[in-house]
Amino acid sequence: MSCLLKINNLHAGIDGKEILKGIDLEMGPGEVHAIMGPNGAGKSTLGAILTGRPGYEVTEGTVLYQGKDLLAMAPEERAWAGLFLSFQYPIEIPGVSITAFMKAAVNAKRKAQGLPEMKAGEFLKLMKEKMAFVQMKPEFAKREVNVGFSGGEKKRNEIFQMALLDPVLSILDETDSGLDVDALKIVADGVNALRSPEKSAIIVTHYQKLLEYVQPDVVHVLKAGRIVKTGGRELIEAIETKGFDQF
Repeated sequence: MSCLLKINNLHAGIDGKEILKGIDLEMGPGEVHAIMGPNGAGKSTLGAILTGRPGYEVTEGTVLYQGKDLLAMAPEERAWAGLFLSFQYPIEIPGVSITAFMKAAVNAKRKAQGLPEMKAGEFLKLMKEKMAFVQMKPEFAKREVNVGFSGGEKKRNEIFQMALLDPVLSILDETDSGLDVDALKIVADGVNALRSPEKSAIIVTHYQKLLEYVQPDVVHVLKAGRIVKTGGRELIEAIETKGFDQF
């Protein structure tokens, strides 16, 4: 099987503090991996490093994505190559409508792929389909990005963005944080609907609930900057009964 993502001995941190202390992880196309761990384990830092968030520094190790050096790519190049990050705390963008924001994002990706810009009517039709898919009301298209949104609405908006951009590798950074059961199911339905032999996802969480709806192929336990255990669903059950202290 070909390798989509290969992380080897990754050390990284921020402001001179080392957070990741030698991460090794390999995943193939079509796989869903769950990364679980207590607060402060380095889960969000890993997502930040993979997507190129400014301020984080890699001090050692390599990351290959589709056989290419991911760390040498600018953040926008990573997005154009099919990476998507769902933030734990989605930001607000006053003055920019969801429609304008997503049209710019979709067309930037198409341009990078050598494709023409999507015509306005074609884009609006696609956006309407994806909004219905995640049960977003049509009037949300005119609203400013995340401004005045509830926590659940922000997360739903991110799954809508994911559905519209159709990424190769989605990284969901504690997308389940603060969601009620109904919103959690919508997030899970979105992730499951986008699963395919070519599309993969990394789900970062310290809760088990989302993983009841999205069945991961592989589960990693991240603790103190290192992956200390890798296995299947049995790890989720072990965490539920004994917590992370057992590892």
